[in-house]
Amino acid sequence: MHTVVVGTSGVSASDVLAVARGGARVQLSEEAVAALAAAREIVDALAAKPDPVYGVSTGFGALATRHISPELRAQLQRNIVRSHAAGMGPRVEREVVRALMFLRLKTVCSGHTGVRPEVAQTMADLLNAGITPVVHEYGSLGCSGDLAPLSHCALALMGEGDAEGPDGAVRPAAELLAAHGIQPVELREKEGLALLNGTDGMLGMLVMALADLDTLYRSADVTAALSMEALLGTDKVLAPELHAIRPHPGQAASAANMAAVLKGSGLTGHHQDDAPRVQDAYSVRCAPQVAGAGRDTMAHARLVADRELAAAVDNPVVLPDGRVESNGNFHGAPVAYVLDFLAVAVADLGSIAERRTDRLLDKNRSHGLPPFLADDAGVDSGLMIAQYTQAALVSELKRLAVPASADSIPSSAMQEDHVSMGWSAARKLRTAVDNLTRVLAVELYAATRAIELREGLTPAPATQAVIKAVREAGVQGPGPDRFLAPDLAAADAFVRDGRLLAAVETVTGPLR
Repeated sequence: MHTVVVGTSGVSASDVLAVARGGARVQLSEEAVAALAAAREIVDALAAKPDPVYGVSTGFGALATRHISPELRAQLQRNIVRSHAAGMGPRVEREVVRALMFLRLKTVCSGHTGVRPEVAQTMADLLNAGITPVVHEYGSLGCSGDLAPLSHCALALMGEGDAEGPDGAVRPAAELLAAHGIQPVELREKEGLALLNGTDGMLGMLVMALADLDTLYRSADVTAALSMEALLGTDKVLAPELHAIRPHPGQAASAANMAAVLKGSGLTGHHQDDAPRVQDAYSVRCAPQVAGAGRDTMAHARLVADRELAAAVDNPVVLPDGRVESNGNFHGAPVAYVLDFLAVAVADLGSIAERRTDRLLDKNRSHGLPPFLADDAGVDSGLMIAQYTQAALVSELKRLAVPASADSIPSSAMQEDHVSMGWSAARKLRTAVDNLTRVLAVELYAATRAIELREGLTPAPATQAVIKAVREAGVQGPGPDRFLAPDLAAADAFVRDGRLLAAVETVTGPLR
């Protein structure tokens, strides 16, 4: 099994995906163990002094003014975990929790948190054993870290709360730890706070969303090309010299992908009458501009994610000169903003795809296709309600595009008076990515049917490969009305698991 080694300088997005989704094992580097031990010596020395140090010998948040005596400090660390493990609502997905745990371990191993090496090793042991703490949907404001979600993870380290075992069954964490020979940790000064104070949940969801969107944006280029072909549009608008004079890199990449899919098409630029169109509708002609803007937004989001993956996010932090300083690096604004930016781009990509689908179904705008792509319009309704479903999904995408990060709700007796809501931004982006997949699946379904209805015209070789693969996947072609939901589900799976891209790339080679 693949092993990810965690050092002091952060991790990569591929490391996060390997652990969260691929079940990779985690190992601490010798450098990380040494850094953990050195930082811990600093914390122990400060704990022995009479001067109050936030998180070491004081309370937390609005209670930071109280000095905690040495005999109560272990209880203080246990109590912060127990009290902050206050999440509610549905369980968060396993991959999100694994990303959350792994990214917290990343910061711990930086040597800036003061956590003992044995605590970090126990975090790795839980991941390697496939033990996933039960984390709930609500509880993070995305400011002083994803507090409640991280607290539920820390609770499992202590052998408390519930967790899911590698078999998928939820059991008391103490039972799971014992079954895997893992000793629960007894937290010492600062350790409880250090396990809770980070942007790890929102960052993990950002990394996974970017991976999913990388596939979906290339898939959107394919479905847009198929719709252009089905509508007998002109591919001249994809010429590289046109995109070179407006040098947005995402736009050029999307146009190049569409051109590659359409190479050799006998449909593009063909017209069913003697009055050829001068221009296609915006939803067809401007597909590279819209998808390209989303791609460039993703590039910015990756930059932010990479910086955060290299960061040590905690409060207070242990500095190399021995100081332990309070700071605001736990604030989730940088991550929250790009999560919201991506939700806007996803909504717009879904919206333009739905407009192309609607055009395919409208006999007044489809340039010769039957109404709703029906077999016997009037007797058959064709894909009328498939477009309704797609429209409902797009409407939901628009609601999900409303930024969470523009909101702030004060907490902790106004000590934490401005929060990022980054966790909420991440949760809604996951829903948006899921729904975008379905939107593109409906466009794929409509476009492939429409192309097959263009009798006497030969589609591009890449299009032929898609139609062959999607039919083999159980998505049926033109014909009388039938139970449509299974077809749409099969099309969704075809896009979601990458078979759409795989089919195209057998002809085009890798898309950009």
